[in-house]
Amino acid sequence: MLQARAKYHLGQVVHHRIHPFRGVIFDVDPEFANSDEWYDAIPEESRPAKKQPYYHLLAENEESYYIAYVSEQNLVEDTSGVPVGHPDLEGMFGKITDGKYALDFELN
Repeated sequence: MLQARAKYHLGQVVHHRIHPFRGVIFDVDPEFANSDEWYDAIPEESRPAKKQPYYHLLAENEESYYIAYVSEQNLVEDTSGVPVGHPDLEGMFGKITDGKYALDFELN
């Protein structure tokens, strides 16, 4: 039985430890659950382990908004307090308080 525990939670603002983007977590997989094609496209020397939590983010960088899929080892909590501007935030989350977005949808 899988015993993974996610370090980050839904509504939390995080940023990538290497690449210049940040986002709000809207879903978590206890371990890698994307395609092998996606995983194999990552350069081998920087490919993260599959057996760790992976996070779905409403992400943004200086140029665009998008959905990102990121391993826990590549995330850092964003403590800037600056709101994320992703246009899909409004449909999932309420206001940002203390750097975290309140859930605005029902969990299964």
